[in-house]
Amino acid sequence: MADATKYVPIAGTNVSSILKTRKTVAAAYSFILAFVAFTVFLAFSPSSNASSPWFTNIFSPTSTTDGSYKPQIPNIFSLLFPNTTSPSNSSDPLHNNTHSFRSTNATSLSPYPKTALESQTLKQTSLENRTQTTLVNSTQHAVPVPTTNQTTDSHAPSLEVKSPPFLASKEPPGAVKNQTFNSDEAKSASTNQTTNATATATATNVSVSFPVQNVPNLNTSSNSSVKVDLVKGTVVSNDNYTASLARKQNNGKDHAKGNDESMESLMKCDFFDGEWVKDDAYPLYKPDSCSLIDEQFNCIRNGRPDKDYQKYKWKPKGCTLPRLDAHRMLQLLRGKRLVFVGDSLNRNMWESLICILRNAVKNKHNVYEVNGRVNFRGEAAYSFVFEDYHFSVELFVSPFLVQEGEMTDKNGTKKETLRLDLVGKSSSQYKDADILVFNTGHWWTHDKTSKGQDYYQEGNHVYSELNVLEAFRRALTTWSRWVDANINPSKTTVFFRGYSASHFSGGQWNSGGQCDSETDPIDNEKYLTEYPDKMKVLEKVLKNMKTRVTYQNITRMTDFRKDGHPSIYRKQNLSPEELKSPLRFQDCSHWCLPGVPDLWNEILYAELLLREYRNQHEQKKA
Repeated sequence: MADATKYVPIAGTNVSSILKTRKTVAAAYSFILAFVAFTVFLAFSPSSNASSPWFTNIFSPTSTTDGSYKPQIPNIFSLLFPNTTSPSNSSDPLHNNTHSFRSTNATSLSPYPKTALESQTLKQTSLENRTQTTLVNSTQHAVPVPTTNQTTDSHAPSLEVKSPPFLASKEPPGAVKNQTFNSDEAKSASTNQTTNATATATATNVSVSFPVQNVPNLNTSSNSSVKVDLVKGTVVSNDNYTASLARKQNNGKDHAKGNDESMESLMKCDFFDGEWVKDDAYPLYKPDSCSLIDEQFNCIRNGRPDKDYQKYKWKPKGCTLPRLDAHRMLQLLRGKRLVFVGDSLNRNMWESLICILRNAVKNKHNVYEVNGRVNFRGEAAYSFVFEDYHFSVELFVSPFLVQEGEMTDKNGTKKETLRLDLVGKSSSQYKDADILVFNTGHWWTHDKTSKGQDYYQEGNHVYSELNVLEAFRRALTTWSRWVDANINPSKTTVFFRGYSASHFSGGQWNSGGQCDSETDPIDNEKYLTEYPDKMKVLEKVLKNMKTRVTYQNITRMTDFRKDGHPSIYRKQNLSPEELKSPLRFQDCSHWCLPGVPDLWNEILYAELLLREYRNQHEQKKA
């Protein structure tokens, strides 16, 4: 009976099952308590388990600014209960405002109020191999940005992914980028020009833009909000935020203002009143690196031992010239024709510019002379094409800018003349160029021109004798009239480069003049030569022209540089006569490359920058 009553249900309930259930529940609670105790022990003793991958994956210790580690205990609950949100950490004042990219619960992904961040469209751009970037909030808690090995959740806040500009679109020919005018400023342009707070992945050129968010302050009783900068991961007070945002918004304006001030400074500056300053950042290209330099100008290859003549820059008194940025100049010349017209000193400058620009081109096979020429003496014209940029740099040989000819006298004898009334025959080929650089001067010092006997011609008349300065004035007047009649100033920019000083000592170019012992520039102005009368004549002619011509008055700046000529290092293989007396055959007129002509091109670069600046401002006014 006792056995029977032992199994009688009490109010329909089996007593033994109740006892068993209580034991089971007790055991379960004991297990849970033990497990929790064990977990807490591990959580606060990370050093003993630092080598455990399991421990590392669960607790994900996060470094804080003070060097300590904070275990992320809630991660274990994510593993045990994957469909629930992580418990809040009461020590975090913005614990409900932290993005969780691990959770699959769509409602927990964006605790922020709806803003532009959520409304932007996620562009399907691959971010492979991008390293994880960590953003830190006001309490220095990690806010992870999703890495590429994670699956993009369609419910996650949209991130605008910006591709590098050169991948996003290809520039059409003729496009000019608005880059920094000063190459020193250009190096830091990426840090100085900020439009929004931007977190940039370190492993690729892909940047992710985050706007600054307004986040409710959960720890204050007021309804005010704080500003969170998602790039720096910091909470900015309302007082500081306005100034911070203003700085970011005005950064581009300040930079543009700096450029404006730089351009205004250049516009007021006399580029040709200055001094040569030693600068180890020069030359603009490595010596003997340009195969296009004529043997006549390649002093290093011809055995010149000293190299200091390459390490000078020209410093005007009233401003600082921007260093020639070849990449920038390539853009300035995109789609254009730049033509040099004149004598071998213009060839000196032409070769210099080709070497500077070619050095900045990736595919040098796409820079070539149209007729395949490799020597640049003896022909009437040369043209180098920069195929990737759709422009050419050309040279038309015209030492006097007017025609050389010949006529037959009464006795039937032919004699050379110089037609002072006719511009050079090649003029029709370059009148439509975008940029023209003219020069003349040195050939007017030769015997025939300086003596002026039975040489100068106008119409059918040959002057038995004519003063060289008067002949020079008439020739330049003919040239100026041609420019006024044939050049469209709205399309073509015209430069005239002045006389380049020579430094023959003890004779002239054909009478034993020397300069081989010169290794330093002139350092005292009193040793400079008298300003050439020919340049005074040129300046008067330019003043009477209708067309605006930019005068590059390089006479004084070159007069300092007695050290920059090829001298005896003008060629490798000397003739038998030259071997007998090598010091008699020197070149103290032209310039070694790299060298002085590079700085002429640096001034040309500054002039082109000013031209672009003026055009932009005129367009804004219109």
